[in-house]
Amino acid sequence: MAGMYSAKVMDHFMNPRNVGELENPSGVGEVGNPKCGDIMRMSLQIEDNVITDVKFKTFGCGAAIATSSMATTLIKGKTVEEALKLTNKAVVEALEGLPPVKIHCSVLAEQAIKAALADYYRKNGVDPEPIVGKLEEDCHACDEHGCGSH
Repeated sequence: MAGMYSAKVMDHFMNPRNVGELENPSGVGEVGNPKCGDIMRMSLQIEDNVITDVKFKTFGCGAAIATSSMATTLIKGKTVEEALKLTNKAVVEALEGLPPVKIHCSVLAEQAIKAALADYYRKNGVDPEPIVGKLEEDCHACDEHGCGSH
């Protein structure tokens, strides 16, 4: 496994940051597909439009855990608007790359953040779709690579 992944991916897999759940989160997002095996749950604490804390729980492969961990470190302390701009490409770059068959893990991390922010907006009486966009509910990697790719 180590040969496929950068040292940064291995570090975030072996020592994931921000694991767990927040007690009274401002927003929670869960994305993934039980069929392909990657499910990410992200919870955010937002105060004065800033993400003051973020936790995740991921059921999936090492790349899924590493991308969740990296994504949380990239948005912690950022404004909601900055977090919305985080792309899966930025997560991959921060991890110094991922094998092509694992890119979908970074997409899930981006979607988990957006789903948690959508939940935050809904809880505050705001329609999230114009801000967050339409959330993809499907794991396209299952179709592309088959569920045995993990």
